[in-house]
Amino acid sequence: MAEKEFHEGDHVSWASHSGRAYGVVKEKIVDRTHVRGHPVNASPEDPQYRITNDDSGRDVTHRPEVLRREPK
Repeated sequence: MAEKEFHEGDHVSWASHSGRAYGVVKEKIVDRTHVRGHPVNASPEDPQYRITNDDSGRDVTHRPEVLRREPK
């Protein structure tokens, strides 16, 4: 399977406990860090994306395999 690549400003969605959630990619994370107090174990080989949720305005992180590109 080809690796999914997203860029700043891409509109994406992912499955959440309440259905599909939507947001905008803010950055690609390739180092261990924390987002909203939660550890993010990202690396260059296993990146994650910081996304601002459209509904709540909060930042979340997800691996690329769970994200789906959406029309703007």
